[in-house]
Amino acid sequence: MTDTHLSAKDSGLGVFERYLSVWIALAIILGIGIGAIAPGLVEAVAAAEVASVNLVVAVLIWAMIYPMMVGVDLSTLSGVAKQPRGLIVTLIVNWLIKPFTMAFLAVLFFEYVFAPWISPQDAAQYTAGLILLGAAPCTAMVFVWSQLTRGDATYTLIQVSVNDIIMVFAFAPIVAFLLGVTDITVPWQTLVTATILYVVLPLAAGLLTRRILGSKQAIDAFTARIKPWSIIGLIATVVILFGLQGELILANPFVIALIAVPILIQSYGIFALAYGAAYAMRVPHRIAAPCAMIGTSNFFELAVAVAISLFGLNSGAALATVVGVLVEVPVMLSLVAFANRTRARFA
Repeated sequence: MTDTHLSAKDSGLGVFERYLSVWIALAIILGIGIGAIAPGLVEAVAAAEVASVNLVVAVLIWAMIYPMMVGVDLSTLSGVAKQPRGLIVTLIVNWLIKPFTMAFLAVLFFEYVFAPWISPQDAAQYTAGLILLGAAPCTAMVFVWSQLTRGDATYTLIQVSVNDIIMVFAFAPIVAFLLGVTDITVPWQTLVTATILYVVLPLAAGLLTRRILGSKQAIDAFTARIKPWSIIGLIATVVILFGLQGELILANPFVIALIAVPILIQSYGIFALAYGAAYAMRVPHRIAAPCAMIGTSNFFELAVAVAISLFGLNSGAALATVVGVLVEVPVMLSLVAFANRTRARFA
C-alpha cells in the first residue's frame, strides 16, 4: 500500500485523492472538449477578469486554499525561526538559480536544438515567455500542493509570503536583466490583486474560522469536512484552464510540445535540486515538500500578464507562458505523488 493511498484514507478524501491523476486526466480532456464545442461559454468565463486575474478561477482557488488556511496556527510562528533551513533553500532556489536555469534552457532549445523548426523571431518570443515564467515563483497553488503532501500550513504561508515580498522588488530587475530590456512594465495591479486574493483574504478567513470554532477538535473536524472541496476546486480549475486554451492546443500541438520540453526539464530539475538540498540539510518532510513545490510551480497569472503587456496578446511570449499553465498541473501532481512516496526517507 503506497503512502499516497494511506494519506487518502486518513484524510477522508478517499477516492478523490487516491485517483487524483485519473480525475485530472479526465478534466483535461473535458476542458479541451468544452473549449472546442462551446467556445461561447469559454469566452464568458475568460471575460470575468480584474487586473488579468480570472475571477472564476479565483473562486475555485479559494476552494482549494481555504481548507489549508484554516490549519494555519499563528501561535506556532515562533517555530519558523527554529527551522530556517527550509526557507533558505526556497529563497536560494527561487531567486539565485531558477530564473537563470530557465533562461539557459530556453536559449539552448530555441536557439540551437529546435532551430531547424522555429524561426529566430519566434524563438526569441518563446525564450522571453519562459524567462517570465522562471522569474515568478508560485503563490496560490503552492497551498494546494502543500496540503496534498501534508505540509506544514503555517510554514508554507511564511515561505509564500516571503517570496511574494521579494517578488515585488526582484521580479522586474531579474526579467529586465535576462531579457535585455531596461524599460519593463510590471503590472503591479495584477501582482497586488493576486496576492490579496490568494494569500491575504483566505488567511483572514481561515483565522476567523479558527476563532469561531475555538477548540482543536472542532477545527480538525471542520477541516476534514471541507477538505474534499479542495480537490473538487482543483479539478474544476483544470477544466477551466484547459477549456480556455483548448483551441490553442488543438491548433498548435507541435509548437506546444516543443515549448513544453524545456519547461518539463526545468520543473523536474528544480524540484530535484530543492528537494535534494532539503533532504541533505535534514529539513523535515512537512517543510521540505512545500519548499520544493514553491520553486517548481509558477505564478502564471503574473507571467501571462507581463507577457501580454510587453509583447502582445497573440505573441509567442504569451503562448509560452500559457503552455507553462498547461504543463504545470500534471507535473506537480507527479511530484506530489513522488514526495508522498518518499516521506519516510526524511528525518
